[in-house]
Amino acid sequence: MGEFIPIAKVELADEDIDAAVEVLRSGSLVQGRRTREFEEAFAAHVGSKHAIAVSSGTAALHVAYLAGLAEGDEVLVPSFSHISTASMACFAGCRPVFCDIDPRTFTLSVDDARARLTAKTRAIAPVHLFGNACDMDDIIGLASERELLVVWDAAQAHGTGYRGRDVGSFDDMVTYSFYPTKNMTTGEGGMIATNSDGLAEKCRLLRAHWQTSKYYHPAIGLNYRMTELEAAIGLRQLQRLGQSIAKRRSNAARLTRGLEGLPGIVTPLVKAGVEHSYHQYTVLVEPDGLGCARDEFAAALKDRGIGTGVHYPRPLHKQPAFEARYGDTTLPVVEGISERILSLPVYPQLGEAELGRIVDAIRDIASRPPGK
Repeated sequence: MGEFIPIAKVELADEDIDAAVEVLRSGSLVQGRRTREFEEAFAAHVGSKHAIAVSSGTAALHVAYLAGLAEGDEVLVPSFSHISTASMACFAGCRPVFCDIDPRTFTLSVDDARARLTAKTRAIAPVHLFGNACDMDDIIGLASERELLVVWDAAQAHGTGYRGRDVGSFDDMVTYSFYPTKNMTTGEGGMIATNSDGLAEKCRLLRAHWQTSKYYHPAIGLNYRMTELEAAIGLRQLQRLGQSIAKRRSNAARLTRGLEGLPGIVTPLVKAGVEHSYHQYTVLVEPDGLGCARDEFAAALKDRGIGTGVHYPRPLHKQPAFEARYGDTTLPVVEGISERILSLPVYPQLGEAELGRIVDAIRDIASRPPGK
């Protein structure tokens, strides 16, 4: 059967470890020179005016919401996302309003978001899910029409492009995560990219107790600073990001070719003008065509030594924490997608032999579905 192929691997190189050791020996450990260098390099890479490093992707969302919104504001949020996209709106004193998604890209449905606008809507938080870009033109059009703040959640979209631009170059704020399984990592950590001088200044103050001078605090902030250790690793990771994304795209193309025309497996859709960065390679399992349900299919792949992931099995609007606050909501597309979605390995360390194993295993299962 061969060695087990996991759903993801952390990409750490010797140079990342060397950079971390250099920081430890320096004795300068929190938000110093290396953090500033990382911010400048990241801003230049994505094409934004500013980049503000923070302690996690969740912290990036929290700071962005606090910087741009007020208590009681409503934020349009896709229900198909990591919980932090919505929970940090709550911690900022705002209310997330859950929206349905596009059935093929799994990103925010602009039509459904439009239908959920109220007099209290002040922002929209689209998610570039799995590395696939949202319909950015339509979202920007809606935001402009209704004067909404846009907080783009790009936690999974390092290296994603839209109509010739990196998604990190767009207004108003773009938040990133550097969690270990992301396209680039700092161990933990996050970033906020923005072209607004005012928002950038508020984000910088919010991440460090709103301290304008030593022990002087005109307002209340948080301790969301990035460590020098994380920044040093991030600088090295950023230098290799383009190569890493190219390998992810190549692996994704190999999987798509291998699965083309297979009944019951719907491969990812990438619309014209989008450069997918494939944080995940995510398919839809159609039981009627494949002859088995998603979970049976995943179990059969595991038996053949191939890991899979389900992102996400329970939509946000069905999470108990949000149901208790906002009551029951029905979003038919996201509810159906959550029962059929499955992620396959696509990380850069995969070679042709491993990709071939994945494709062959899927085709073998499809020819003899579990229970048949």
